[in-house]
Amino acid sequence: MPSTQRRPPRLYVVKKSVIHGRGVFAATAISKGTRIIEYVGERISHAEAALRYTGDPDPKRIILLFSVNRKVVIDAAVDGNDARFINHACAPNCEAVDEDGHIFIEATRRIEPGTELTYDYHLSLGARRTKKDDIAYQCRCGSRKCRGTMIAPSRKKN
Repeated sequence: MPSTQRRPPRLYVVKKSVIHGRGVFAATAISKGTRIIEYVGERISHAEAALRYTGDPDPKRIILLFSVNRKVVIDAAVDGNDARFINHACAPNCEAVDEDGHIFIEATRRIEPGTELTYDYHLSLGARRTKKDDIAYQCRCGSRKCRGTMIAPSRKKN
């Protein structure tokens, strides 16, 4: 006998983005605090990530790494899901939440259908920032609060 249970409505769709490449868009209204998707992929060490993606940053090369902690990086280019298409924005509507080493993307406010889902990547370079970095990690979010880069603002020393 077939189940009469309904599937919950799909929260998002992946399609072309004005920010960059493909993006993830709300398919229905999403309430603040909703857990939308887990960021998944191959779990590797930082050393392995450095070996895979060493050299000068190439603006055309898409790197899908998410640093979980000092030991683990998720490489969504290997066995990743739709979370890898969520673009950066300086005034995002989502955030990445770490729960026991699993990264979830959650809504930080109500998101209307058709709105692109974004979170602030807060990229950290670990080295001195160069002009090549500024080009490679240029932000295209279009927000009035855009800081021009996906690189996290430097912390001010007291």
